Amino acid sequence: MNLDRYTVVVLRHRWLVIVFSLAFMLAMAAGSRFITVSNEHRVMFGEDNPQLAAFDALEDTYAASNTALVAIAPRTGSVFTRDALGVVEALTEAAWLAPYSTRVNSLTNYFHSEAMEDDLIVGPLVEDAASLSDTDLVRIESIALGSQEVVGRLVSPDGRVAGLAINFVMGDDPDLAVKELTDYLDIMLEDARVDAPDVDFYLTGDVVMNRAFADATQDDLETLLPIVFVLILITSTLLLRSFLGTGIIIVMIGFVISTTMGFAGWFHTVFSPVNSGVPIIVMAISVAQAVHIITHTLTGIRDGAERNEAVAKSIRTNAYPVFLASITTAIGFLSLNFSDSPPFHILGNFVAFGVMITYVYAMTLLPALLSVLPLRARAAGSRQPVFFDRLGDFVVSRRKPLLWSVGLLTVVLITGVPRNHLTDSWPDYFDERYEFRRDTDFVMENLTGLLSFEYTLAAEEEGGITDPDYLRQVEAFAEWNRGQPEVGHVQAFSDIMKRLNKNMHGDDPAFFRIPEAQDLASQYLLLYELSLPFGSDLNDRIDVSRSATRMTVVIRGRSSQDLQDLASRGEAWLRENAPALATEATGLNVVFAHISQRNIESMLRGTVVAMAFISIILVVVFKSIRFGLISLLPNFVPAAMSFGLWGHLVGEVGIASSVVIVVAFGIVVDDTIHFLSRYLKARKEEGLSAEEAVRVTFRSVGKALWTTTLVLSAGFLAFAGSGFQVSWALGLLVTITIAFAIIADFLLLPPLLMALDRRKP
Repeated sequence: MNLDRYTVVVLRHRWLVIVFSLAFMLAMAAGSRFITVSNEHRVMFGEDNPQLAAFDALEDTYAASNTALVAIAPRTGSVFTRDALGVVEALTEAAWLAPYSTRVNSLTNYFHSEAMEDDLIVGPLVEDAASLSDTDLVRIESIALGSQEVVGRLVSPDGRVAGLAINFVMGDDPDLAVKELTDYLDIMLEDARVDAPDVDFYLTGDVVMNRAFADATQDDLETLLPIVFVLILITSTLLLRSFLGTGIIIVMIGFVISTTMGFAGWFHTVFSPVNSGVPIIVMAISVAQAVHIITHTLTGIRDGAERNEAVAKSIRTNAYPVFLASITTAIGFLSLNFSDSPPFHILGNFVAFGVMITYVYAMTLLPALLSVLPLRARAAGSRQPVFFDRLGDFVVSRRKPLLWSVGLLTVVLITGVPRNHLTDSWPDYFDERYEFRRDTDFVMENLTGLLSFEYTLAAEEEGGITDPDYLRQVEAFAEWNRGQPEVGHVQAFSDIMKRLNKNMHGDDPAFFRIPEAQDLASQYLLLYELSLPFGSDLNDRIDVSRSATRMTVVIRGRSSQDLQDLASRGEAWLRENAPALATEATGLNVVFAHISQRNIESMLRGTVVAMAFISIILVVVFKSIRFGLISLLPNFVPAAMSFGLWGHLVGEVGIASSVVIVVAFGIVVDDTIHFLSRYLKARKEEGLSAEEAVRVTFRSVGKALWTTTLVLSAGFLAFAGSGFQVSWALGLLVTITIAFAIIADFLLLPPLLMALDRRKP
């Protein structure tokens, strides 16, 4: 069946087409009830991620790193008062009752050891804070601020902020567990604020971040989707100048989004902040496709054609270019499967599905609706046709200056690309509208850093962690880390052994060093462990076989690049000075720090594959290697220009940037295909010169391309309103790329065509 016959069948059976489309949409939409939203940050990483595998091995050896950190800050004075310590003590007891809690560490329950005659006394630093004397308070402050194990972790160096760290072991349903325990912590802190109005409380940690992930996803779905819808509605109405045309677009949006999200639901898809924009992107792209068909239909009616005749002509004109645009856009998004981050797979796959289902509706439902509704076009004014006629004349007459000026602008902007450096920091994933971000900033500035990494330092044999040579190497590495400017705190097993050695020598400061003999060190450790109560053991610092210990290094900064640089220097120090302990740093922050680099590398492969497929398609479609290659230039130049501009203005790119080229390329190729298809038709079928073909192309598709650019820009610009960094950075970069793309299609592609296509018509 050729296209004309197909269009006749659709228009003749338009009501049947509408009914079948409605039934199909409802059947697909029924699956949306199976969609879930994850608040687990681990969804960002693939199962084969080597840094994640190392982190999982660390947790299996010691303990799970699901933590929440409460900062307790009296508004005046230090935390070493009866009232402030009483607040810490009360919160410590309440934290033990939190769901899934397995360990609570605070200033008050820090188990301090000291010698009393021949006995080792181990007990909490603070007991019954209300009854403490002034002498007791001075003693507690002296011990706390003099302990490397406490300062920078459970109390700030100036003594003005105390920390309460809670560890959790999640149940079978981590999402439910996160909700339960964060709800409990919120209530716990609300009660504390009532009881202690002169004290401020701040809550952060990776468990709290998981809840912020869920909140960000929900906010984007509930807030951005309506905003994009309104923007598209206003833009379409103003540009189409037809309320019925806008109404048809609204119906298309409803059908496409319902079908796409229902399809995702049937696969029990789990969404996260990274891919919560699927319906928004699909909405914008579906409108862009519909605009081409509706615009040409309105133009036909405005020129005096009967409605069905105008619809048929529009389908005949747009079916092929829209199909090519859909295929190339889908290929672009499908290449997101090369990403090392699974949420981007979901984004790519379901946007690709949405793009193709949009084409199906555009070829069935859309012409049926255009035929059924009493579509009218207002009398054509002179403004828009005159504008694009003049623009075409301007480009033709100024083609050489435009080619040089746009080329120069491109080169200038591209010089900014090397100024970008990769960095990611999970505290910065959320903007300050989220309490989690505000609390995290306070904790990082006033108590401790939250970016950290871990080392598993292995001894040569079971029980070898009490070997003095091993302990001296651990001590040396800990001191090297403490000497680095980025480091805020180091938690090392050697500190415990040095303290115990001092205790067992009458608390003589001269013996704050590694024990001389392994048997003594083993006895000290055994005695100390027997004195610790349940829940305060050393299982989170020592492995079961006593053959390895855990070292935690906390940095003051928030840049993942700083963390990677320090970890690399630490690994190099181990290889050179303690090769027996040599290992790689791990930890959740290390996984985050590497994901951008891994994603960049994997997405470069994806971009090359997408380029190859799309290039082949364009060469085959245009039946010319030359035109196929020409069409690629205005598709890649905008991405390079946007990254260059970003480098000049911002200079930092994270995980979102690694997919921008693929996303942008898949979208902007749409306009290039429409422009080039119309140009080649004018050249081959209408026998026009290159200059006249450019003028006709501007007159025919200029307004549609301008409309789709504004619609897509409005859709992606709405992402800038997201509180989640990956979303707003992606939206802003793609919007900038779309803006550069229309410049390339209007001011670079036509001069290129006129310069390179010198054949006689």
